[in-house]
Formats: sequence, structure tokens, C-alpha cells
Amino acid sequence: MGNKNLRSAKRAKRDEFYTQLRDIENELRHYRSHFRNKVVYCNCDDPKVSNFFHYFSYNFEELSLKKLITTCYKNRNVDIFSLHEEPERSAYIEYTGDKNDNRRPDDEEIEVKYLKGNGDFRSRECIELLKTADIVVTNPPFSLFREYLAQLVLYDKKFLIVGNKNALTYKEVFPLIKENDVWLGMGSVKEFEVPNGNRAKATFCSQRNKWFQKFGNVGWFTNLSHSRRNEELILTKKYTPDEFPHYDNFDAIEVSKVKDIPKNWGGVYGGSHYFYG
Repeated sequence: MGNKNLRSAKRAKRDEFYTQLRDIENELRHYRSHFRNKVVYCNCDDPKVSNFFHYFSYNFEELSLKKLITTCYKNRNVDIFSLHEEPERSAYIEYTGDKNDNRRPDDEEIEVKYLKGNGDFRSRECIELLKTADIVVTNPPFSLFREYLAQLVLYDKKFLIVGNKNALTYKEVFPLIKENDVWLGMGSVKEFEVPNGNRAKATFCSQRNKWFQKFGNVGWFTNLSHSRRNEELILTKKYTPDEFPHYDNFDAIEVSKVKDIPKNWGGVYGGSHYFYG
């Protein structure tokens, strides 16, 4: 059991990548109308360090939110979550807005409740909280992305989450893209803050006194509408067999860039990270 817990702790550390506030602000500005009178659940977020919690708590009134809930996974052998005087216990918090008109979340306005389990998003307690939410917004563990997204779909939740764009090709994810149940958000996330114990590929920034790791293929996955989904795509290319070769093992043609989609091709076409028809 000890070795199993140690392996779980190591995986948890490798999955800790903190989304920067500027990236959250840049993406969330495209969805403000979706949040009015909604319960937002951030179920992979330690409020001590989570910029998702920071964004929603400090913009609670501007977004006209109804409630903000956050939970965070706490491995019993790794102290990654602590609140107030009982750091050994997993907890969740609820915030229902500013009560003293100073436009910020104060300690006395944040309700702390304790969990029986470890705060894993798959636990019964966290699923019950999920059921009460309207929209889920967070950066889930990359290694559990398939399972995390499947849970959101199972419980029919609206969401905006961070993930590796390679997930577009996963057998569990591609059908959702194909059926127009999930799509990409507006922007990308190029750099994450990493905790002190997760520095393998990180670079230290002396100005911010923090460690950061760069990624080249991370973005937002959502089922919330945004302006880019309604933009008309103007096609200029015409199909020729030489420019758009046919796949040997699939009835489709290769189109390397979306802007090069041939306007006179009526069949299926694909690229390195997408298939369309």
C-alpha cells in the first residue's frame, strides 16, 4: 500500500500545473453572458493557489454569479491542500459573494466545509457537488483528461476546461467533437506555473520568484458557445488530387490547414488534429 500511495503522489505532482490568471482572464472574457445567476464549480482547485478561484471570487458580482464552489484533491501522504487550522483534512469552500461592499472575498465570507474523503473529483462527495453546479471551469489533471471529460458529459454539465489538444484524437474525445458536443475554446495556454516539487522541465523566473513550464499544444475545451463558432469560413482553394492526396486507409483527403479546405470537395477531409465532413 505504501508504494501504491507513493506512486499516486508522484503522479499527482506531475499533474500539478497552475493556470495563470492572465490566461484565465483572456479566455473567460468571451463567455461572460453564460455565467449570470449560475453556480460555478472548480473541482480541481486549491483556493490558496488557484487562479480560477481568484478570478471568480473577485469577479463574482460583475459576472452576477449565484455561487462558487471549489474542491481539491488531497493525497493523504502529500499535503497539497490545507485551510485554516486543520491542514490534514480535505475541504471544500463555498462563496456566495461580497457581504461588506469591499468588492473582494474576505475570510469571513468564505464558508469552509470538510469532506470525508480526499476531494478526488471521482468521489461520491464531489459528484454530489457536481450535480448542484451549472458550469464547471478548471484545469483538470492531464493524465485523467479522458475520465474527467467523460464525467462532465455523463452529468450533462456545461464546462470550460484546460487540456492538451492531442486529446482531440482520443477515441473517447473525437466522437464528441464529431457530434458537435464539445469544441475548442478561443485561445491557448502556453505556460503554467509549477509547484516547487515539480521542476523537471521548469524554468525559474526571478522577477516573479516562481517556476514555469512551457507547453506547445494546450488549449481550452468547452461546450459553451463563443463568437468564433459563428464566424463564416471563406474558402478559396479548389480541390486537386495532387494538392490534396487521398488517405490509403480511410476515405478522406489530407488538408494540412483549415484555411486550405477546398471549397469544391464534398467528402470527408482530415488533418493532423482534426477530421471534418
